[in-house]
Amino acid sequence: MAEDPYKVLGVARDASDDEIRRVYRKLAKELHPDLNPVNRTAAEERFKRVSAAYEIVGDAEKRKKYDRGEIDANGEPQRAYHRTYAGAGGYGGRAAGADADYGFGDIFSDLFNRARGGGAAGAREGFDPFTTRGRDVRYTLEVDFLEAVNGAKKRVTMPDGGTLDLSVPEGVTDGQVLRLTGKGMAGVRGMEPGDALVEIKVRAHPAFTREGDDIRLDLPITIDEAVLGGKIEVPTVSGRVQLTIPKGTSSGRVFRLKGKGVRNLTSGSHGDQLVTVRIVLPEKIDDEMSYFFSEWKQKHQYDPGRG
Repeated sequence: MAEDPYKVLGVARDASDDEIRRVYRKLAKELHPDLNPVNRTAAEERFKRVSAAYEIVGDAEKRKKYDRGEIDANGEPQRAYHRTYAGAGGYGGRAAGADADYGFGDIFSDLFNRARGGGAAGAREGFDPFTTRGRDVRYTLEVDFLEAVNGAKKRVTMPDGGTLDLSVPEGVTDGQVLRLTGKGMAGVRGMEPGDALVEIKVRAHPAFTREGDDIRLDLPITIDEAVLGGKIEVPTVSGRVQLTIPKGTSSGRVFRLKGKGVRNLTSGSHGDQLVTVRIVLPEKIDDEMSYFFSEWKQKHQYDPGRG
């Protein structure tokens, strides 16, 4: 008999969906076989149990069914048989007490009707209550920022120790779930297998940040580049480009590089890269620079807009 999924994950039955999700991600990361080379077999076994538990309580509908006793910890329908008594004993009919339920005849009649396509459930022709589609397998895959923007080929280690090769599409977002059809658990008695659901987690980049389909970058420039202007080489997510800085550029000015952002998965168009320049002074202000600005200040006055 499968273990109570709440106990496997170590959460209370009234835990919120967010809490269950956080606990699962933490356990999945800790128990990943690649992070446990010494105790790999034990980690894989625990990983399977945690994934199977999350398959039940991490799915809102399945969790409700499990809490109501409609499915067991394996996700299989509960086939409970109810004894009902009428008077001194016997099966069938309605019990007189508050716990009255259907007898065996009602249960088998219901199964028979559904097998023939009838009944309120509207089950399809040839319904077999003992066949089940394979369970979905969930996994979290971390990718680098540039891999998410430009796409990548990745290999995923699944809970059973097997591997899957998948293509991370260009422009994938943090938290997006990729569905690999038929790559989950095998079905029962010839039913189709489940799917592999891979949630993408994007690592932060030291320079780039993403806003929708746009990329933002802070670009340090020297004081002479700000005053005199010039061409500066700028990194983008697709390579380095030349940016022209006009004379008299102030710190905080934003330049837009058209089409140098992220490719939109729906429209196919690219966002832009927004470059914010930041004037950075030398670490040491020497006497020559101090004298120059002191002389310049005596002859030139201007209001920087401080109010």
